[in-house]
Amino acid sequence: MAEGVLVVEDEKEIRDLLRRYLERAGHVVVTTGSGAEAIRLISEHAVRLVVLDLGLPDVDGMEVLRAARADGGIPVVVLTARSAVEDRIRGLESGADDYVTKPFSPTEVVLRVQAVLNRMEGGADRPAGAARYGGGRLRVDETRHEAVLDGVPLDLTPTEWGILTTLAAVPGRVYSRYELVNRVRGYEFAGYERTIDSHVKNLRQKLGPAGHAVIETVLGVGYRLGFTRDP
Repeated sequence: MAEGVLVVEDEKEIRDLLRRYLERAGHVVVTTGSGAEAIRLISEHAVRLVVLDLGLPDVDGMEVLRAARADGGIPVVVLTARSAVEDRIRGLESGADDYVTKPFSPTEVVLRVQAVLNRMEGGADRPAGAARYGGGRLRVDETRHEAVLDGVPLDLTPTEWGILTTLAAVPGRVYSRYELVNRVRGYEFAGYERTIDSHVKNLRQKLGPAGHAVIETVLGVGYRLGFTRDP
């Protein structure tokens, strides 16, 4: 297929409903009710984003999520009937970029898909070009959508990229979890504190030993970029 949205949902009615709404919004859409088929499509085709139901009949949805993340960091919006906070956090820690609990509005799903794609492609309101921090250790290039630490490119999810570029916009400024979730996602999200903490944890792991120096925790407030911007 052309690069587009893959909907993985075992209920045909929901699958067809999401296809209609996403196509009306201008997306190329392919659908499947099989986790195994989804993994094949991810590996063989140009998939821009995956809308994924975790409760699949043949393969654990988490396996599909991991396949998407491993194949070039394809962003994933998770659909699930699992409403427990622990299940949300599990999905987010596995690399999901957003989480919608059933029952949901198809319009909301379309808006969240677009928000993730916008984050992946970079916000139009952010300054273009490369900036360096910490004496050249960290380079963030909004135009190329690249982040490099100590010469090593970082493979970031759209949400992790959004957090890093938000903090890098004003180094040293403390952003609350509430501010981050609204700036990165574009709307208030239930359970935002634990959601942001999970993404920051994943981002720090990708930053390696410098993770806590690059992204500092300000107890009781939120997070800030620990590196200053180079002249």
